[in-house]
Amino acid sequence: MNIMFWIVFGLIVGVVANLIDPEPEEGGWMGVIILGILGAMLGGFFGNMVFGIGISGLNFSSLAIAVLGSLFLLFVGKISGEHKL
Repeated sequence: MNIMFWIVFGLIVGVVANLIDPEPEEGGWMGVIILGILGAMLGGFFGNMVFGIGISGLNFSSLAIAVLGSLFLLFVGKISGEHKL
């Protein structure tokens, strides 16, 4: 997959994850794209390990796995932000 696909896919995934999250992050468009790309990478890695399904293009299973990965990243970020010393 080329870089433009990852940017567009990351944007879509990041927007969907921020719409699902009750307290969306404020990182601007770049933050949304980075969240989506990192979520797709994380979700694709774990989805491939557990279910044998990775990121294979712009389809429902890839989008669902990437959104779950992004939501996990948002969750971890909020948990770690609450426990600062």
